[in-house]
Amino acid sequence: METGTPSLVIFDCDGVLVDSEPLSLEVMLDVLAEAGCTLDTATGYQEFLGKSLGSVVDWLKRERGVEMTPEMLARMRQRLLARFETELKPTRGVAEAIAALDVPVCVASSSQPDRIRLSLRVTGLLPFFDPYIFSATMVKNGKPAPDLFLHAAREMGVAPEECLVIEDSPAGLRAARAAGMRAVGYIGGAHAGPANLRQSVENLAPMAIISAMADLPALVRGGA
Repeated sequence: METGTPSLVIFDCDGVLVDSEPLSLEVMLDVLAEAGCTLDTATGYQEFLGKSLGSVVDWLKRERGVEMTPEMLARMRQRLLARFETELKPTRGVAEAIAALDVPVCVASSSQPDRIRLSLRVTGLLPFFDPYIFSATMVKNGKPAPDLFLHAAREMGVAPEECLVIEDSPAGLRAARAAGMRAVGYIGGAHAGPANLRQSVENLAPMAIISAMADLPALVRGGA
């Protein structure tokens, strides 16, 4: 897709479709602090944003000597899903933006399948995507590896070069580039400031950067 409208738009979920990143990081940091590992918000965003749970667990063990036990993971998951049920909101204007797209869409997220579905359900976005929801648990390597985006494209029957990815994280943008897909960087989430998203996204030079989902349909029609 060098020019023109893409044949498929692939959305990340957390921080793109739903404004979940502040909630997710807060729960993660609380659980780590209870285990004696204190991380600040900036470090959390820098090391965890957009990455699979497996990648985060590996980083914690390697860099901080923290073993995320099954009990810790279960506690974190329970707290997070409970907060999602009552606090999670969709990204402003995203439902209207998706409805205005005249191309197929799907989700490709680093989160686990049931968490993705819960996120989309409580925010009213599930009907736009079901059943085309793809998780990092379905591939060997999570973002920034290209595996998940390539898997989504293959399942949707679309060549990688015909796909456009909507991402907020450096890891996701690197994955899109490695997959041979064009990308739009979204920097309108509540975590954009604390995560210094604008600078980190600009450094990766996606086809476009937007801070409002209302700008997306015109970009897609113009091939980004």
